[in-house]
Amino acid sequence: MIASVVTSRERLLREKLSLGRMASLLRNNPGDRFVAPQVHARAITAGLLLLHGYTRSFSSWMHFFSHLLRSYSLGGFPREAMLFYVYHRRSIDFGRNSSSPASFDSFTYTFLLNACVGIGCRVPGVQIHGTTLKTGFSSHVFVQTALVSMYLSCKCPSDALRVFEEMPERNPVSWNVLISGLINLDEFKSAERIFFDMPERTIVSWTSMIDGYTRANMPREAVNLFRRMGSDDGIMPSEITLLAIFPTISNLGDVRMCRSLHCYGEKMAFYDCDIRVVNCLIDSYSKCSSISCASRFFEEIPTQRKNLVSWSSVISAYAMHGMGQEAIESFNRMETSGWKPNGVVFLSLLNACSHGGFMEEGLKFFKRMVNEFRIEPGIKHYGSLIDLLGRAGRLEEAEKTAANVVPQNITNNVIWRTLLGACTFHGDIERAERVGRKILEMETRYGGDYIAMANVCASAGKYEDVEVWRGMMDHSAASKVPGYSFCGGLNG
Repeated sequence: MIASVVTSRERLLREKLSLGRMASLLRNNPGDRFVAPQVHARAITAGLLLLHGYTRSFSSWMHFFSHLLRSYSLGGFPREAMLFYVYHRRSIDFGRNSSSPASFDSFTYTFLLNACVGIGCRVPGVQIHGTTLKTGFSSHVFVQTALVSMYLSCKCPSDALRVFEEMPERNPVSWNVLISGLINLDEFKSAERIFFDMPERTIVSWTSMIDGYTRANMPREAVNLFRRMGSDDGIMPSEITLLAIFPTISNLGDVRMCRSLHCYGEKMAFYDCDIRVVNCLIDSYSKCSSISCASRFFEEIPTQRKNLVSWSSVISAYAMHGMGQEAIESFNRMETSGWKPNGVVFLSLLNACSHGGFMEEGLKFFKRMVNEFRIEPGIKHYGSLIDLLGRAGRLEEAEKTAANVVPQNITNNVIWRTLLGACTFHGDIERAERVGRKILEMETRYGGDYIAMANVCASAGKYEDVEVWRGMMDHSAASKVPGYSFCGGLNG
């Protein structure tokens, strides 16, 4: 890639390029942030963009124009794409000496609408919409689909629906763009209506709906739709569909369905071609309380196929189940395999050490993360560190860490709540009261803090203080989220 960019720069500097050759250069380097501006500059200095230049060969100029517009749009220069279009459209209209606007091809308008999405503003998109109507693209399926996508990206679902309803012709891409866009805007009712109105649903539309239900925390709807894929339309799930449904299975804790998809993935050879499916299955097994299946499946993966996410998934699985020793051993094997840990891996490892009682090892890993790998700890890393010290009973050190070590710009009440839980567990009433007051200085509307302090006082026999804390909660209008239990799987 670097060599191709260097070659492109050398050509720009050493060769006198025609519009056709520059268009070819843009076509061979789509979305390149370096080539597009340099080609544009070369065309300007060579006088190829002057009025007389494109009146002599309008077709070749338009060819170059579309490719440069495409490169700007895809290369992260949406504003430059719009400015380039506006300036030269006026020049073309002036040169044509016509009152009607110049008509570009469908690709030009598609790239322009993509640039509007990059800008994040619907105003130029509306203007381009009007131009397409004037220039005869009101029935062009690709341009109209791009308009639907633009309106959805600009959070204008009603405009997108209006364009879609007025389209004389629609293809599967048009339907899928609308469904995906509505889901992204949480317009599930409209998305469902469009989905079930589709004359021919595809794997993309099914997967989009399933993924939307999953991300909206509607697991039962996602599973029901997943099961209807085959029964309604005879469509077999793809590896992307499995990636969409795995979080739902984890949410439900349905290990039977997890095993069923495991068998299906092996039958379809998904695990040989997409490591993401492998990693998601490990994570799902662990969240369905089947650490043995997660561990066994991980060990079946050839070492050369495992990536950093694979190792992170299995370490996180061991941490979730309090298997600190296995997590540490997996981390050591990961390093032996040549993988460099990141912040996510260290967070899972710190949690594993905390839940497994490996305090000294956890402290060493935290120091290695900071000093050896130069990873800046985040709020979750510090929370795990406080939890590690708190579980070990080193409350004074934990309090000093929360007050002095954790940077003030990221410290929050979660850190102090973790410490409060440790103080309560070890019966350090005085420290718990001090930490509780610190929490209330930061937030007063969370009822759980008042309840926790009341429980601390009750355990110490300070029943008068219990009434004081409960009265403070009533006066502060704090709310407490009620707890609930989830028993059984999907059919439980």
